[in-house]
Amino acid sequence: MNPLPLHHVWDYRDVDCAFWREHLEGWLPARLIDAHTHVMHPRFRRAPMTEAMRRQYWVNEVLEPIDAVTADRCLRTVLPGRAVTCVAFGIPDLDFDLDAGNAWLAEACAERGWHSLAVIRPQWTQSDTVRLLDRPGVIGLKPYYSLISSHRETRDAHLEASVFDFLPHHILEVANDRGAWVTLHVPKAARLGHPDNLRDIADLRRRYPKVILVIAHLGRCYSEAHARDALPALAEDPGIFCDTSAVLNPVSHRVALECLGPKRILYGSDNPIFYMRGRRQYDGRAYLNRTNYPFHFNRERESPEIEGRYTLYMYEDMRAIKQACADLGLTARDDVEAIFHDNAARLIGTIVERKSVSASPRLPGPPGRRAASPPR
Repeated sequence: MNPLPLHHVWDYRDVDCAFWREHLEGWLPARLIDAHTHVMHPRFRRAPMTEAMRRQYWVNEVLEPIDAVTADRCLRTVLPGRAVTCVAFGIPDLDFDLDAGNAWLAEACAERGWHSLAVIRPQWTQSDTVRLLDRPGVIGLKPYYSLISSHRETRDAHLEASVFDFLPHHILEVANDRGAWVTLHVPKAARLGHPDNLRDIADLRRRYPKVILVIAHLGRCYSEAHARDALPALAEDPGIFCDTSAVLNPVSHRVALECLGPKRILYGSDNPIFYMRGRRQYDGRAYLNRTNYPFHFNRERESPEIEGRYTLYMYEDMRAIKQACADLGLTARDDVEAIFHDNAARLIGTIVERKSVSASPRLPGPPGRRAASPPR
Protein backbone atom coordinates (compact mmCIF):
# COMPACT_ATOMS: atom_id res chain seq x y z
CA MET A 1 0.00 0.00 0.00
CA ASN A 2 1.07 3.59 -0.51
CA PRO A 3 1.54 5.42 2.80
CA LEU A 4 -1.62 7.20 3.94
CA PRO A 5 -1.22 10.61 5.56
CA LEU A 6 -2.16 10.79 9.22
CA HIS A 7 -1.16 14.03 10.92
CA HIS A 8 1.87 16.29 11.18
CA VAL A 9 4.86 14.30 9.82
CA TRP A 10 3.28 10.87 10.36
CA ASP A 11 1.68 8.48 7.92
CA TYR A 12 0.20 4.97 7.89
CA ARG A 13 2.34 2.29 6.26
CA ASP A 14 2.48 -1.39 5.40
CA VAL A 15 4.31 -2.09 8.67
CA ASP A 16 1.39 -0.59 10.61
CA CYS A 17 -1.17 -2.57 8.66
CA ALA A 18 0.78 -5.77 9.36
CA PHE A 19 1.10 -4.91 13.06
CA TRP A 20 -2.64 -4.25 13.28
CA ARG A 21 -3.48 -7.59 11.70
CA GLU A 22 -1.03 -9.59 13.81
CA HIS A 23 -1.53 -8.06 17.24
CA LEU A 24 -4.72 -6.03 17.44
CA GLU A 25 -7.39 -6.80 14.85
CA GLY A 26 -8.57 -10.04 16.44
CA TRP A 27 -8.27 -8.76 20.02
CA LEU A 28 -9.74 -5.28 20.16
CA PRO A 29 -13.52 -5.04 20.62
CA ALA A 30 -15.87 -3.83 17.91
CA ARG A 31 -16.53 -0.56 19.77
CA LEU A 32 -13.95 1.73 21.33
CA ILE A 33 -14.03 5.00 23.25
CA ASP A 34 -10.83 7.01 23.27
CA ALA A 35 -11.14 8.68 26.67
CA HIS A 36 -8.08 10.92 26.32
CA THR A 37 -7.50 12.64 23.00
CA HIS A 38 -6.63 16.23 22.10
CA VAL A 39 -8.66 17.87 19.34
CA MET A 40 -8.25 21.56 18.57
CA HIS A 41 -8.33 23.62 15.40
CA PRO A 42 -4.98 25.31 14.67
CA ARG A 43 -6.72 28.66 14.23
CA PHE A 44 -7.10 28.94 18.00
CA ARG A 45 -3.35 29.15 18.54
CA ARG A 46 -2.56 32.73 19.62
CA ALA A 47 1.23 32.52 19.92
CA PRO A 48 3.64 30.47 17.84
CA MET A 49 5.67 27.57 19.15
CA THR A 50 9.26 28.76 19.54
CA GLU A 51 12.44 26.82 18.84
CA ALA A 52 13.44 27.23 22.48
CA MET A 53 10.19 25.61 23.58
CA ARG A 54 10.60 22.77 21.07
CA ARG A 55 13.99 22.01 22.55
CA GLN A 56 12.70 22.26 26.12
CA TYR A 57 10.20 19.39 25.99
CA TRP A 58 9.72 16.61 23.46
CA VAL A 59 5.92 16.89 23.39
CA ASN A 60 6.26 20.44 22.10
CA GLU A 61 7.80 19.03 18.93
CA VAL A 62 5.07 16.52 18.20
CA LEU A 63 1.85 18.07 19.52
CA GLU A 64 0.59 19.91 16.47
CA PRO A 65 -3.12 20.74 16.90
CA ILE A 66 -5.46 18.46 14.99
CA ASP A 67 -8.91 19.57 13.82
CA ALA A 68 -11.97 17.36 14.20
CA VAL A 69 -12.22 16.40 10.53
CA THR A 70 -8.61 15.19 10.50
CA ALA A 71 -8.98 13.45 13.86
CA ASP A 72 -12.03 11.58 12.57
CA ARG A 73 -10.21 10.52 9.40
CA CYS A 74 -7.17 9.34 11.36
CA LEU A 75 -9.31 7.23 13.68
CA ARG A 76 -10.93 5.49 10.73
CA THR A 77 -7.49 4.85 9.25
CA VAL A 78 -5.79 3.38 12.32
CA LEU A 79 -8.82 1.52 13.73
CA PRO A 80 -10.42 -0.01 10.63
CA GLY A 81 -13.73 -1.76 11.08
CA ARG A 82 -14.23 -0.33 14.57
CA ALA A 83 -16.92 2.05 15.81
CA VAL A 84 -14.92 4.70 17.64
CA THR A 85 -16.05 7.68 19.69
CA CYS A 86 -14.03 10.06 21.84
CA VAL A 87 -13.86 12.02 25.03
CA ALA A 88 -11.89 14.91 23.56
CA PHE A 89 -10.39 18.07 24.97
CA GLY A 90 -8.28 20.87 23.61
CA ILE A 91 -4.64 21.67 24.24
CA PRO A 92 -4.13 22.89 27.83
CA ASP A 93 -1.77 25.68 26.90
CA LEU A 94 -2.16 29.44 27.36
CA ASP A 95 -0.82 29.97 23.85
CA PHE A 96 -4.32 28.91 22.73
CA ASP A 97 -7.63 30.75 23.01
CA LEU A 98 -9.13 28.39 25.56
CA ASP A 99 -12.63 29.84 25.70
CA ALA A 100 -13.16 30.00 21.94
CA GLY A 101 -11.53 26.61 21.55
CA ASN A 102 -13.82 25.03 24.15
CA ALA A 103 -16.88 26.39 22.32
CA TRP A 104 -15.64 25.13 18.95
CA LEU A 105 -14.79 21.69 20.30
CA ALA A 106 -18.17 21.25 22.02
CA GLU A 107 -19.90 21.88 18.71
CA ALA A 108 -17.49 19.69 16.71
CA CYS A 109 -17.94 16.79 19.14
CA ALA A 110 -21.72 17.13 19.24
CA GLU A 111 -21.79 16.85 15.44
CA ARG A 112 -19.97 13.51 15.63
CA GLY A 113 -21.60 11.94 18.66
CA TRP A 114 -18.44 12.47 20.69
CA HIS A 115 -18.18 14.12 24.10
CA SER A 116 -15.80 16.77 25.33
CA LEU A 117 -14.13 18.14 28.43
CA ALA A 118 -13.68 21.88 28.77
CA VAL A 119 -10.12 23.04 29.40
CA ILE A 120 -10.25 25.37 32.41
CA ARG A 121 -8.12 27.95 34.17
CA PRO A 122 -8.13 28.11 37.98
CA GLN A 123 -9.01 31.82 37.85
CA TRP A 124 -12.33 31.15 36.15
CA THR A 125 -15.45 31.60 38.25
CA GLN A 126 -18.20 29.22 39.21
CA SER A 127 -20.44 30.98 36.69
CA ASP A 128 -17.81 30.36 34.01
CA THR A 129 -17.70 26.70 34.95
CA VAL A 130 -21.47 26.30 34.86
CA ARG A 131 -21.56 27.93 31.44
CA LEU A 132 -18.98 25.45 30.14
CA LEU A 133 -20.75 22.40 31.57
CA ASP A 134 -24.11 23.52 30.20
CA ARG A 135 -22.93 23.20 26.59
CA PRO A 136 -24.29 20.17 24.72
CA GLY A 137 -21.95 17.20 24.82
CA VAL A 138 -19.66 18.67 27.48
CA ILE A 139 -19.35 16.12 30.26
CA GLY A 140 -16.56 17.53 32.37
CA LEU A 141 -13.39 19.51 32.86
CA LYS A 142 -9.71 19.31 31.98
CA PRO A 143 -7.46 21.26 34.37
CA TYR A 144 -3.68 21.47 33.98
CA TYR A 145 -0.97 23.02 36.11
CA SER A 146 0.56 25.04 33.25
CA LEU A 147 -2.71 27.02 33.05
CA ILE A 148 -2.01 28.77 36.36
CA SER A 149 -0.01 31.43 34.50
CA SER A 150 1.94 31.78 31.28
CA HIS A 151 5.66 31.05 31.01
CA ARG A 152 6.96 31.09 27.46
CA GLU A 153 10.26 29.44 28.36
CA THR A 154 8.92 26.32 30.06
CA ARG A 155 5.70 24.44 30.65
CA ASP A 156 6.99 23.29 34.05
CA ALA A 157 7.04 26.59 35.97
CA HIS A 158 4.16 25.23 38.06
CA LEU A 159 5.15 21.55 37.99
CA GLU A 160 5.41 21.41 41.80
CA ALA A 161 2.00 23.00 42.36
CA SER A 162 -0.67 21.45 44.51
CA VAL A 163 -3.60 19.81 42.75
CA PHE A 164 -5.82 22.50 44.30
CA ASP A 165 -3.68 25.29 42.86
CA PHE A 166 -4.89 24.48 39.35
CA LEU A 167 -8.10 22.63 40.24
CA PRO A 168 -9.40 24.90 43.00
CA HIS A 169 -12.20 24.22 45.40
CA HIS A 170 -14.69 26.69 43.92
CA ILE A 171 -14.50 24.83 40.57
CA LEU A 172 -14.64 21.44 42.25
CA GLU A 173 -17.84 22.49 44.03
CA VAL A 174 -19.51 22.98 40.64
CA ALA A 175 -18.05 19.73 39.27
CA ASN A 176 -19.31 17.86 42.31
CA ASP A 177 -22.76 19.44 42.07
CA ARG A 178 -22.98 18.36 38.42
CA GLY A 179 -21.36 14.95 38.87
CA ALA A 180 -18.88 16.00 36.18
CA TRP A 181 -15.92 14.10 34.77
CA VAL A 182 -12.49 15.53 35.63
CA THR A 183 -9.35 14.24 33.91
CA LEU A 184 -6.45 15.02 36.21
CA HIS A 185 -2.84 15.20 35.03
CA VAL A 186 -1.02 14.97 38.35
CA PRO A 187 1.76 17.48 39.07
CA LYS A 188 5.19 16.98 40.67
CA ALA A 189 8.40 15.61 39.22
CA ALA A 190 7.84 12.55 41.43
CA ARG A 191 4.51 11.91 39.65
CA LEU A 192 1.50 10.20 41.27
CA GLY A 193 3.52 8.72 44.12
CA HIS A 194 4.45 12.08 45.63
CA PRO A 195 2.85 12.14 49.11
CA ASP A 196 1.24 15.52 48.41
CA ASN A 197 -0.49 14.16 45.32
CA LEU A 198 -1.82 11.13 47.14
CA ARG A 199 -3.02 13.34 50.00
CA ASP A 200 -4.68 15.82 47.62
CA ILE A 201 -6.41 13.05 45.68
CA ALA A 202 -7.74 11.51 48.90
CA ASP A 203 -8.90 14.96 50.03
CA LEU A 204 -10.59 15.59 46.69
CA ARG A 205 -12.41 12.28 46.87
CA ARG A 206 -13.56 12.95 50.43
CA ARG A 207 -14.86 16.47 49.76
CA TYR A 208 -16.21 15.95 46.25
CA PRO A 209 -17.43 12.34 46.00
CA LYS A 210 -19.73 12.98 43.03
CA VAL A 211 -16.85 14.07 40.79
CA ILE A 212 -15.92 11.34 38.32
CA LEU A 213 -12.15 11.45 38.80
CA VAL A 214 -10.04 10.03 35.97
CA ILE A 215 -6.31 10.21 36.57
CA ALA A 216 -4.51 10.64 33.27
CA HIS A 217 -1.61 8.47 32.08
CA LEU A 218 -2.00 6.02 35.00
CA GLY A 219 -0.75 8.92 37.13
CA ARG A 220 2.22 9.44 34.76
CA CYS A 221 3.50 6.03 35.88
CA TYR A 222 5.40 5.33 32.69
CA SER A 223 8.05 3.23 34.44
CA GLU A 224 7.59 0.10 36.54
CA ALA A 225 9.12 1.80 39.59
CA HIS A 226 6.68 4.72 39.45
CA ALA A 227 3.75 2.33 39.00
CA ARG A 228 4.69 0.13 41.93
CA ASP A 229 5.32 3.15 44.14
CA ALA A 230 2.00 4.84 43.47
CA LEU A 231 -0.84 2.77 42.05
CA PRO A 232 -1.38 0.51 45.10
CA ALA A 233 -2.42 3.64 47.02
CA LEU A 234 -5.50 3.95 44.77
CA ALA A 235 -6.60 0.35 45.10
CA GLU A 236 -9.16 0.75 47.88
CA ASP A 237 -11.17 3.62 46.40
CA PRO A 238 -13.55 2.33 43.72
CA GLY A 239 -14.38 5.90 42.71
CA ILE A 240 -10.94 6.58 41.22
CA PHE A 241 -10.38 5.70 37.57
CA CYS A 242 -7.26 5.91 35.43
CA ASP A 243 -6.77 6.29 31.71
CA THR A 244 -4.02 4.46 29.85
CA SER A 245 -2.87 7.34 27.64
CA ALA A 246 0.84 7.63 26.83
CA VAL A 247 1.79 4.48 28.77
CA LEU A 248 3.72 2.04 26.58
CA ASN A 249 5.15 -0.09 29.37
CA PRO A 250 3.29 -3.41 29.76
CA VAL A 251 4.48 -3.70 33.37
CA SER A 252 2.88 -0.37 34.26
CA HIS A 253 -0.37 -1.58 32.72
CA ARG A 254 -0.09 -4.85 34.62
CA VAL A 255 0.39 -3.07 37.95
CA ALA A 256 -2.60 -0.85 37.19
CA LEU A 257 -4.79 -3.83 36.39
CA GLU A 258 -3.60 -5.63 39.52
CA CYS A 259 -4.42 -2.62 41.71
CA LEU A 260 -7.56 -1.25 40.07
CA GLY A 261 -8.95 -4.13 38.04
CA PRO A 262 -10.30 -3.89 34.49
CA LYS A 263 -13.45 -2.01 35.54
CA ARG A 264 -11.52 1.12 36.57
CA ILE A 265 -9.21 1.46 33.58
CA LEU A 266 -10.18 3.55 30.53
CA TYR A 267 -8.39 3.38 27.22
CA GLY A 268 -6.94 6.69 26.04
CA SER A 269 -4.59 7.38 23.15
CA ASP A 270 -3.17 10.86 23.90
CA ASN A 271 -3.41 11.51 20.17
CA PRO A 272 -2.37 13.26 18.04
CA ILE A 273 0.93 12.77 19.92
CA PHE A 274 0.78 8.99 19.68
CA TYR A 275 0.57 8.88 15.93
CA MET A 276 4.32 9.21 16.38
CA ARG A 277 6.25 6.26 15.01
CA GLY A 278 8.77 4.46 17.19
CA ARG A 279 9.22 2.79 20.54
CA ARG A 280 10.04 3.67 24.14
CA GLN A 281 12.88 2.26 26.22
CA TYR A 282 13.37 2.43 29.98
CA ASP A 283 16.24 2.99 32.38
CA GLY A 284 14.96 2.81 35.92
CA ARG A 285 12.53 5.70 36.34
CA ALA A 286 13.57 7.39 33.10
CA TYR A 287 12.43 6.66 29.57
CA LEU A 288 13.78 7.33 26.11
CA ASN A 289 11.53 7.91 23.12
CA ARG A 290 12.79 6.46 19.86
CA THR A 291 11.40 7.69 16.57
CA ASN A 292 12.38 7.92 12.93
CA TYR A 293 12.07 11.70 12.54
CA PRO A 294 14.97 14.11 13.23
CA PHE A 295 13.42 15.96 16.16
CA HIS A 296 15.66 17.74 18.64
CA PHE A 297 14.95 15.09 21.28
CA ASN A 298 15.76 12.22 18.91
CA ARG A 299 19.53 12.41 19.12
CA GLU A 300 20.30 8.71 19.54
CA ARG A 301 19.00 7.16 16.34
CA GLU A 302 18.74 3.43 15.80
CA SER A 303 19.71 1.66 12.61
CA PRO A 304 17.57 2.07 9.48
CA GLU A 305 16.66 -1.62 9.76
CA ILE A 306 15.25 -1.14 13.27
CA GLU A 307 13.58 2.16 12.45
CA GLY A 308 11.97 0.52 9.44
CA ARG A 309 10.11 -1.81 11.82
CA TYR A 310 8.74 1.00 13.98
CA THR A 311 4.97 1.25 14.21
CA LEU A 312 2.70 3.87 15.77
CA TYR A 313 3.10 4.60 19.46
CA MET A 314 -0.65 4.13 19.90
CA TYR A 315 -0.33 0.58 18.54
CA GLU A 316 2.56 -0.12 20.93
CA ASP A 317 0.35 1.16 23.76
CA MET A 318 -2.48 -1.17 22.76
CA ARG A 319 -0.14 -4.13 22.51
CA ALA A 320 1.23 -3.32 25.97
CA ILE A 321 -2.32 -3.45 27.38
CA LYS A 322 -2.87 -6.74 25.58
CA GLN A 323 0.33 -8.19 27.07
CA ALA A 324 -0.63 -7.03 30.56
CA CYS A 325 -4.07 -8.64 30.22
CA ALA A 326 -2.48 -11.90 29.03
CA ASP A 327 0.01 -11.88 31.91
CA LEU A 328 -2.87 -11.60 34.39
CA GLY A 329 -5.16 -14.06 32.64
CA LEU A 330 -7.68 -11.35 31.74
CA THR A 331 -8.74 -13.06 28.56
CA ALA A 332 -12.52 -12.68 28.91
CA ARG A 333 -14.05 -10.45 26.27
CA ASP A 334 -15.91 -8.58 29.00
CA ASP A 335 -12.62 -7.41 30.50
CA VAL A 336 -11.21 -6.16 27.20
CA GLU A 337 -14.50 -4.49 26.29
CA ALA A 338 -14.58 -2.83 29.71
CA ILE A 339 -11.17 -1.22 29.24
CA PHE A 340 -11.71 -0.07 25.67
CA HIS A 341 -15.39 0.87 25.74
CA ASP A 342 -17.75 -0.11 28.51
CA ASN A 343 -16.16 1.72 31.45
CA ALA A 344 -16.12 5.05 29.65
CA ALA A 345 -19.60 4.42 28.22
CA ARG A 346 -20.97 3.77 31.72
CA LEU A 347 -19.46 6.99 33.12
CA ILE A 348 -20.62 9.04 30.14
CA GLY A 349 -24.11 7.58 30.45
CA THR A 350 -24.30 8.56 34.11
CA ILE A 351 -23.34 12.15 33.33
CA VAL A 352 -25.64 12.47 30.32
CA GLU A 353 -28.57 11.16 32.37
CA ARG A 354 -27.85 13.68 35.13
CA LYS A 355 -27.70 16.51 32.61
CA SER A 356 -30.96 15.51 30.99
CA VAL A 357 -32.93 15.44 34.25
CA SER A 358 -31.24 18.37 36.00
CA ALA A 359 -33.31 21.37 36.88
CA SER A 360 -32.43 24.93 35.92
CA PRO A 361 -28.73 25.78 36.29
CA ARG A 362 -27.69 26.37 39.85
CA LEU A 363 -24.50 27.24 41.64
CA PRO A 364 -23.30 25.48 44.79
CA GLY A 365 -22.19 28.81 46.22
CA PRO A 366 -22.57 32.56 45.61
CA PRO A 367 -22.62 33.31 41.85
CA GLY A 368 -19.22 34.03 40.39
CA ARG A 369 -17.34 33.23 43.59
CA ARG A 370 -13.63 32.88 42.89
CA ALA A 371 -11.01 30.63 44.36
CA ALA A 372 -10.93 30.88 48.12
CA SER A 373 -9.75 27.56 49.42
CA PRO A 374 -11.61 26.42 52.52
CA PRO A 375 -9.65 25.54 55.65
CA ARG A 376 -7.83 22.24 55.39
